Amino acid sequence: MDVFGIVAGVVALVGLLVALGHVGYLTMLNNAAHRRGISGAATTDYVKGRWAVAGGTAAVAAVGMLLTAGSGFPDVLGLVLGGGAGVAAKMALDSTRSHFRSEP
Repeated sequence: MDVFGIVAGVVALVGLLVALGHVGYLTMLNNAAHRRGISGAATTDYVKGRWAVAGGTAAVAAVGMLLTAGSGFPDVLGLVLGGGAGVAAKMALDSTRSHFRSEP
């Protein structure tokens, strides 16, 4: 494996971890909303609308990670998919966090 393959693998791995972090954050929000019962209904509805983004970015990042096992063009494609999915997941996570952030 060459140096570019290692870099592509690291970028794809970081993208996958960010995407899984977004999935974990939504899971935490959903569990907290369910414990609150009817008062958490708005949060539950919001989280339901975000699952597609979280699942999609995680799936694309996982495919990117798998592609970095090759060499040459698959490494480049894995780097782009994994990195792009990580950036998209980070933006979606920031959007979700800002939606629930309360100002003092």
